Amino acid sequence: MKVSIGQVTSGTDKEANINAIAESAKKAAAEGASLIVFPEFSMYKQPAADENFIKAGENLDGPFVTALKRIARENSINIAAGMTEHIDTENRVFNTIAVISKEGQLLGTYRKLHLYDSFGGQESKWVRPGSCDQNHVFEIEGIKFGFATCYDLRFPEIARWLVDQGAEAIVLPTAWTPGLRKDDHWNTLTRARAIENTAYFVAADLAPPFCPGGSLIIDPMGVILAQAPETAAVITAEISKDRVLEVRKKNPALEHRRFKVVPA
Repeated sequence: MKVSIGQVTSGTDKEANINAIAESAKKAAAEGASLIVFPEFSMYKQPAADENFIKAGENLDGPFVTALKRIARENSINIAAGMTEHIDTENRVFNTIAVISKEGQLLGTYRKLHLYDSFGGQESKWVRPGSCDQNHVFEIEGIKFGFATCYDLRFPEIARWLVDQGAEAIVLPTAWTPGLRKDDHWNTLTRARAIENTAYFVAADLAPPFCPGGSLIIDPMGVILAQAPETAAVITAEISKDRVLEVRKKNPALEHRRFKVVPA
């Protein structure tokens, strides 16, 4: 199957963000993609979180997910996209990836586990972490995709945990904050997660001005199959279950482990 990344530029204009998603999904479908992955905060993005960031949050039956369902149906393509999900009980939101089937059904969500209280950020002030007992792996077109978000990349345990749940490809929507050595970390960690888990890695970043772009699709041997520039773009690559099996036969590191990962 073919997988695309829609490296969009998101801002505070939700309608413009949806239009960018629709345009990218149409292009990916024309290229034969079965799944398109959009970045973290595809629904709404501002330079720094404040009360407006909280107010922008939506329910899973709100306008953003409703639009994703329509776009998925119109283009017969599965969609994963980042949003801020409203919480009734507190003045925080979930940092959520909504996964939509090509028929326009909500397959499920992934709520970010590790919050970006790092490099000067304080995401936990505005975002409530998800729980470890949520569904992390979704089967799409016969391939099992495990989901994580942004800062989760720095925790190798979650990628290994997804693989233990059957993931053959790991999807990481992100709004990667620019900064000292951050580009180097991005390229190093995404390839490392693919190599050490012998799994595809689909890392979707926001385009500038807020983030550097450079989205990647990496194969289980660490080969970069497609990489986006520092502008809005759609990139597409072919992935297959057979390639995962082939690489895991050549490099059976997962079978040689003497440790298991257990959620805290």
